[in-house]
Amino acid sequence: MVSILQSLGKTIHLSLALTVLLFVGLFYFGGNWAFDQLFWSWFFRYLHVLSGIMWIGLLWYLNFVQIPSMPKIPDEQKPAIGKVIAPTVLFWFRWAALATIITGLVVATLNGYVHEAMTLGIGAGGGKNTAIGIGMWLGIIMAYNVWFIIWPNQKKALGMIEVDPEQKAKSAKTAMLTSRVNTLLSLPMLLSMVMAQNLY
Repeated sequence: MVSILQSLGKTIHLSLALTVLLFVGLFYFGGNWAFDQLFWSWFFRYLHVLSGIMWIGLLWYLNFVQIPSMPKIPDEQKPAIGKVIAPTVLFWFRWAALATIITGLVVATLNGYVHEAMTLGIGAGGGKNTAIGIGMWLGIIMAYNVWFIIWPNQKKALGMIEVDPEQKAKSAKTAMLTSRVNTLLSLPMLLSMVMAQNLY
């Protein structure tokens, strides 16, 4: 077991195997389940939650751990962050953001409320549609920030794209401030989605 846990790949494979076994057990022995609209809605909601945890977890890691810790790291160790850790974090960060948006839109489409949510429930009675719509729009704004502001500026700040030192510093500040905007929006986004799911 220790050899499995020492390898992230083996750990994830074992986790997936346990997940599939649990799913099969619950699916086949849990009652009248079928591969219908309800199943696919559940399946994409599961993927939505998984990718959302990865996305917002990394957003919070960046803002609560990495950014505040950078001034405390000795200069000779900072290249390890910029050349190894940050690019890996940003890879998972941006693709998790995209996966979260896509799976969320699939869930809304499968459940028949995508139009009502995207129009914030206007003409559809408000309530749940307004709450989930606010969450969806905040998520879309945050994903836009990731792909079109944070990522392009981080590539310059990390030296993936060659720029002069002044532009590099400016890009780092833009990426950081936009990441803070996403942190600011993350709590209202999560609140509105959880409210839509549980209070209406």
